Amino acid sequence: MAPYLTLMREDAPQREHSLREVFNGLRYIIRTSMQWRMMPTDLPPWHTVYQQTQRWLKAGVFEDMVRDLRILMREINDRVPRKGSKVHLAVDTLGQLLAVLVTPANEQDRAQVGKLARQIQEATGDSVEVAFVDQGYTGDQPAADAQTHGIRLGVVKLPTAKRGFVLLPRRWVVERSFAWMARFRRLARDYERLAETLVGLHFVAFAMLMAHRFVTFMVQST
Repeated sequence: MAPYLTLMREDAPQREHSLREVFNGLRYIIRTSMQWRMMPTDLPPWHTVYQQTQRWLKAGVFEDMVRDLRILMREINDRVPRKGSKVHLAVDTLGQLLAVLVTPANEQDRAQVGKLARQIQEATGDSVEVAFVDQGYTGDQPAADAQTHGIRLGVVKLPTAKRGFVLLPRRWVVERSFAWMARFRRLARDYERLAETLVGLHFVAFAMLMAHRFVTFMVQST
């Protein structure tokens, strides 16, 4: 992770705290949802971690990390490389993050399709042809918005008659990704003032998850 996080030389004279310890502070916050000012004293000062986190988010380092790890994980799995608030996620067939959009809770889901489609194609190099969505994203306009970016929408519908839990085809993949996010208490509720921060923290969480899986795979392969 160091090449992504090092925005200046590790030995730069103005650096007072280890980059690894600053990142550990961010990991602690997102895992526990602890208030910034209550960060344990064995970590760098909370304001140092907060300021560096904002620099990382503005630089898009976690988006870069997720993109590159996604490519590696897809190759490992023999796949083609490639957020009150309401959180809209787009994931690949392995459940790994492609795009995330945070909107006010009262905005319509279907109005977000165009923005998500654009982010998806930016993340994958315009390689996505079909996206599976639930019924909240249906309609002529969402379909047209997606088609503008070269994506055809496939709607996953609930059975007309159902009893108990029903595993919906395709849709369970993104639901599993939401479940992964629920492990991070900071993401369980909307604590952030800025939507951009909430988006960035989703990429932080996915970067942590995917890096762990990648290391696990490499260890098991040796």
